[in-house]
Amino acid sequence: MDKEVYKKEFTEEDAVGWWSIDNALEKVYGKTEPKHYGPLCGMHYSIGGTDPIDGASIYEATNQEPHKHIVSYGMSELYYNEDKTDEEFSKWGFEFTFRLKPFKEDKDEPIWAIQVMNNLARYVFESGKWFEENHFIPANGPIRLNTDTKITGFVFAIDPELGTIETPHGEVAFLQLVGITEKEVERLKANPKTTEVEKLINELKKDNPLLVTDLGRE
Repeated sequence: MDKEVYKKEFTEEDAVGWWSIDNALEKVYGKTEPKHYGPLCGMHYSIGGTDPIDGASIYEATNQEPHKHIVSYGMSELYYNEDKTDEEFSKWGFEFTFRLKPFKEDKDEPIWAIQVMNNLARYVFESGKWFEENHFIPANGPIRLNTDTKITGFVFAIDPELGTIETPHGEVAFLQLVGITEKEVERLKANPKTTEVEKLINELKKDNPLLVTDLGRE
């Protein structure tokens, strides 16, 4: 977006990038209000908090099968910044998403999943290395701590519904975390090429097109 057009259209009070994420979600969920959580530590990362993500929304999705759809805010440029109008990518160029089948040990909302996003975001902010589609990471244990589950790693896929959007600050991909089993983690460790990760994602999509993570999957 042209800088002068940007300055005419928005003010310094506007959460320009945040609105772009909201608009993408509205196309899927209409006016449905999600449950929204700010920084879990209570203090933003920029002023000494431990959580880089400004917030996360949790939607009750009913398509394919009932599941929680969690979307982060904070990996992209969220707020008014006229100096970021000619960027190819908005800050890190993505936001995390995660789809989770209801799990019996989650008594309320799966806040642990937001903390997983924060842990990954902290790695990005501190290392300067970012995640992309067809990356994978082992979790070195259950993705939900102290849980009897075979899901011990993640692959990254473009969210099947949210995709990638253009914002006034540049491109934002909705990068979905997809839980994988111990056996699948070992398979990717043995052949970590992006083509092998993509192959696994396509295999998972055959019976699970929205790539919903099921902690009970064997």
